[in-house]
Amino acid sequence: MRQTIPVEPLASDPSISPKVGVFCGSRVGKHPQHLPAAEEFGRALGDRGVGLVYGAGSVGIMGTLAESAKAAGASVTGVIPRALYEREGPDPFRAKLIVTETMHERKALMYRLSSGFAVLPGGFGTMDELLEVATWNQLGFHDKPVVLVNCGRFFDTLLAFLDSMVAHGYLGLAERALIQVASDAHTALDLLGFPRLSERPSEVTEGLMPPIAEKDKRKDSVEVLQANLD
Repeated sequence: MRQTIPVEPLASDPSISPKVGVFCGSRVGKHPQHLPAAEEFGRALGDRGVGLVYGAGSVGIMGTLAESAKAAGASVTGVIPRALYEREGPDPFRAKLIVTETMHERKALMYRLSSGFAVLPGGFGTMDELLEVATWNQLGFHDKPVVLVNCGRFFDTLLAFLDSMVAHGYLGLAERALIQVASDAHTALDLLGFPRLSERPSEVTEGLMPPIAEKDKRKDSVEVLQANLD
């Protein structure tokens, strides 16, 4: 079932549970630490009552992350352009799927729905999204924290390149600090400003959903929404 919905700046609505936009690859990769890191990040989202916004892929790092987050009780929102939706047909267990007309709309909507961004290993698309959200912070289009989850030291060379930009005068120190780094999921969520449930006021935690039971997960069906960005 498809319906058109207006898209509001949900990340700024205090009545909506916070969501992290996660950028990562749709491939498995070759490093043995990357898939477990994606699983850990999904569990950490559930542990903290934080939702996931991601690119709606069903394979690779992306699929592992979404499956782990869903199993841990986190809300999962996938955003995908129509061309990829019709070609790939994402897995039906995802809780909510928003279909956009273009890739540009997809990225803009992911940024709008998210309160902050985490980056796991990936390729061109992951780097594109990382640098775009950092640029939006630099230009004042939004003010949302960004953190690299440096599992297996994947981002070491990227971090060195960013430092080289500073050394050559193309980034200031304050701009370089827009991209933070963490070694694991919980440190990343700390940097993004999402406390553990035990650290939140009771009036905040009372409205959060408990983890989904195994038998309930099988009953979930995809809710396909067509984004109206007007």
